Amino acid sequence: MTTIIAENQPINDIQIIERTVSGVLENQTQVQSTIKRLIDRGIPAEDISVMGRNFESNTRVTGFITKKDVILGGLKQGAIFGSLFGSALSLLTGVGVLFIPFVGPVVAAGPIGAALLGATSGALAGSAGAGLASLLATLGMTEEKAAIYQTLVSAGEFLLMVDVPETKTGEYQLLLESAGVKEIHTSEKSLPRPCAGKCNSPEDLTQDVRSHLSTEAQKLFIEEYNSAIDSGKDTNDAQHDAWDRIRASFTEDDRGVWS
Repeated sequence: MTTIIAENQPINDIQIIERTVSGVLENQTQVQSTIKRLIDRGIPAEDISVMGRNFESNTRVTGFITKKDVILGGLKQGAIFGSLFGSALSLLTGVGVLFIPFVGPVVAAGPIGAALLGATSGALAGSAGAGLASLLATLGMTEEKAAIYQTLVSAGEFLLMVDVPETKTGEYQLLLESAGVKEIHTSEKSLPRPCAGKCNSPEDLTQDVRSHLSTEAQKLFIEEYNSAIDSGKDTNDAQHDAWDRIRASFTEDDRGVWS
């Protein structure tokens, strides 16, 4: 790992520089085997993201899921959706369903789901003009590659994203290539996380999350987020709980701000 260590710097303050390596897989079997290979090579499950439209359910779902259900449902625990969509997803954090304009409902797991839910909450609720390509671009991806990913996900393929140490970027690119991943791209930063542990103030939230919350909503978001952390939940699930509380307590305006 790349580390930056100043003289007399405490070991806990060492900065680990990460990159996000992304690519596309054609089917769910490849997704499952690639996730397993990454975990076997030492990548934490919470650093792996996957999203796609055509995850085949192992369980028959009774009834119908409406667009409103998808939006307001947000992301749920990995074990629940993992039991529906396969064991690979049960290993990841924050698995659930999101509605992406111009793509439709997608199953998303890992930091990408939390990032899309938080950073573009207004767009996910149906705002015109914010498809998957523009959402990915806000996360540091080139517009050209983001457009390719939107096209392939819309066609039923699966987007995989993994945060890796900067010095091992090439190693993991080769691993993904050997697993059949195509359209590989490396972003110069890792996917945003809501807070490193508990949030102490609105400044600890990412700008994209903060911009969708009024002052009062920011306070409630932090309160619910910290409560979830105190209960033992990880940061992704804590963010999901916080957004659920926001949607239950505030109204979203036409700019995508909850107030």
